[in-house]
Amino acid sequence: QVQLVESGGGLVQPGGSLRLSCAASGTIFFSVFSMGWYRQSPGKQRELVATIGSGGNTIYADSVQGRFTISRDNAKNTVYLQMNSLKPDDTALYYCNGRRATLAYWGQGTQVTVSS
Repeated sequence: QVQLVESGGGLVQPGGSLRLSCAASGTIFFSVFSMGWYRQSPGKQRELVATIGSGGNTIYADSVQGRFTISRDNAKNTVYLQMNSLKPDDTALYYCNGRRATLAYWGQGTQVTVSS
């Protein structure tokens, strides 16, 4: 069973930075997974933040373009989200997602709070 475990969330002031990590276990096929980060704020739907394909191609939400960077280290079965110039609107529970063919997996989420 594939498991995704997020880490790196926390409280940060506006303009600050955080790096989220998502470690995958239970699979030897991590390199062919499409990985992504999603977020959800209270009262809002879960939304896409960024994705990275098996070939390294990336997609970003307009709201984070130029501030966030998604990357992956297949040797470590880990995907990262570097978040810079954080804003209060970035406050949310951030989820890691992994997809392969028709299968999809989610982590439990890590909280990011941007506040002064």
